[in-house]
Parts: sequence; C-alpha cells; structure tokens
Amino acid sequence: MDETRTEAEIRTEEELRGHMGPVSRLAEGKVLPRLDPHARAFIALSPFLVVATADAEGRADASPRGDAPGFVQVVDDATLLIPDRRGNNRADSFGNLLAAPGIGLIFLVPGITETLRVNGTARLTTDAALLAPLAAQGKVPTTGLVVTVREAFFHCGKAVMRARLWDPAAQVSRDRVPSLGRILSDQTGAIGVAEAERLMEESYRTRLY
Repeated sequence: MDETRTEAEIRTEEELRGHMGPVSRLAEGKVLPRLDPHARAFIALSPFLVVATADAEGRADASPRGDAPGFVQVVDDATLLIPDRRGNNRADSFGNLLAAPGIGLIFLVPGITETLRVNGTARLTTDAALLAPLAAQGKVPTTGLVVTVREAFFHCGKAVMRARLWDPAAQVSRDRVPSLGRILSDQTGAIGVAEAERLMEESYRTRLY
C-alpha cells in the first residue's frame, strides 16, 4: 500500500470515472476531428485565446495570445496558423513544443459565455510567405505556430457565467491591483519602481507589434 496516498485521492482512470460518473452522450458526441463551420466562425470572431503546452517532463505552461478578432488564421478544416506578436522573448510555449508537440487551445469571444477548445499538435514556422497575410500594423510576424487539429469542441458557458467575466459590474478597479512595473520591481529587486513603470509604459506604447 502506498502510505503517501490519502483516502480522498484519485489515482486511476477507473477511480476518476467512478467518482465523476459517465460522460453524457451529448458531451461525448460533440468532439469533432476537424473544424466545422461553427468552429471556424467562432475563431473568426475571437480576439483572445489561451495556449497550453508541456515539456518532455510534463511541466505545463499556459500562455495568453490576443489581437484583432480573427487574428488566428484557419488554413483549412484541420489546420490553424497563429502569429507570434512581439513579447518578452521567453518563448516558453515554443520551447515546450520543440520537446513535445502537443497543444491545447481555448478561444474566447467577448460577450459570449461559451468557449471553443481545440487540441492537436503544433510546429514552429518562420516562413515569411506563410506569415505575410498575418501582418498587423504593417509588421509581419517572424514566427508562427502551425497547429494540426486533432479534436475541436465547444465548451458550455458555466465557468464564464459563474465568473461573470463579461459583466461590467464585476470588473475590478485598476487600483485594486498594483501596476506590473511595481510588481516586477518588488519581485526582482533589480530595478526601482519608477523605472520599471516607465519601461512597461514604453513597452505597451511602442512594442505591441
């Protein structure tokens, strides 16, 4: 017997299914191996998604991506192209994909409670001709992700509804959270608050693209 295990811990698929109960026929049948017209239309409206990856050791990472609605290109029913806009060059997702190509995406559309989930594999591309149509503010991305779709399905809106994500009355006042400049200054100790805030403001103003 594993003495580190508690009675309240689930360790196997059988235990999980026994605890959760069977998957409903509707939930099980909604998973498609391709992008249908509904999924394609949703992606065209989406200005924001979350990209989930993991490295070869299973260490996971989730990263936000955002731009004008439809910035993710639907190449065909089984392929997506995601441009990489300017960031901090950490490239966590890219590094993970080089080791393990599995990827999970969640697309959101402001005002819509349902989300779209897409799972598959991804590879990095620097093909200028492929990336040229994804230019924004006159700048062509130098890197992109080519995603091969394995499954796509819509997720019900309960989480977004519980979070009141699109409810203006639930928005948090800016002064409830310190500026990123202050947070980074406090966490790293490498730079003063004023200078950190100046650098962040400059980054937002001049390096979105």
